[in-house]
Amino acid sequence: MSAVLPRPRTTAPRERNRPRALVIRAPGTNCDRETTLALELAGARVESVHLERLLAGSRGLHDFALVVLPGGFSFGDHLGAGALWAHQLQALGDPLTRFVASGRPVLGICNGFQALLRLGLLEGGALAPNASGHFECRWIWMQRTATAHSPLLADIDRIAMPIGHGEGRFVAKDAATLRAMHVQGQAALVYCDADGNPGGYPVNPNGSQGAVAAVTNRAGNVLGMMPHPERNVTSGQAPAGRPDGAGLAIFSNAVRLARG
Repeated sequence: MSAVLPRPRTTAPRERNRPRALVIRAPGTNCDRETTLALELAGARVESVHLERLLAGSRGLHDFALVVLPGGFSFGDHLGAGALWAHQLQALGDPLTRFVASGRPVLGICNGFQALLRLGLLEGGALAPNASGHFECRWIWMQRTATAHSPLLADIDRIAMPIGHGEGRFVAKDAATLRAMHVQGQAALVYCDADGNPGGYPVNPNGSQGAVAAVTNRAGNVLGMMPHPERNVTSGQAPAGRPDGAGLAIFSNAVRLARG
């Protein structure tokens, strides 16, 4: 009888096919664990690293293929939402600029989106207090715009996920900039109702100009959004009438882009 040879191990190839993702924490972030889980479900090897370790040089952006700035209230939102986080991230300097220029994906969620705008990695406007004057916490719908070209939104049409913010109203620099963002695809997702139609409050939960819910850079590898995709990545998370796990598509797209 011939010997039965053991099957070759496949762990190493699978590991090599899982890009390394970095979730940056700062004092006050509170969505890093959910974000880590979402990236793991999407197929990434994830490391959650405090901002201070990056600033000290003990960890470097060059070690990763994907970066996410999660939601929360970094530094207590002192001096404005995401302001001190953006100021600290500026100290990373050229490595952060090179990371973005290389085409590797960067995702900013809620507070992370606020920081990306303040950093200048996303352009076109700023995020102001909600028009309602209070914190908005509910499920919403978003529609991908016809001109959006970001690979981070591949195969996404209309999507549902929760929001939780008090300072999420997108205000464009001026009317011409807002028009250009829609024409060029930087206004990537807009608030809508369940049928994809625009509307006032509460369809547009914060009064964003142009109903803008998510913005990309011109290259499409940087995406910032106020809603929380990491809160809708598994079955049982979405309420009735909204598809379970829909937010996972954004993380899967990011992992696919990181693989190259």
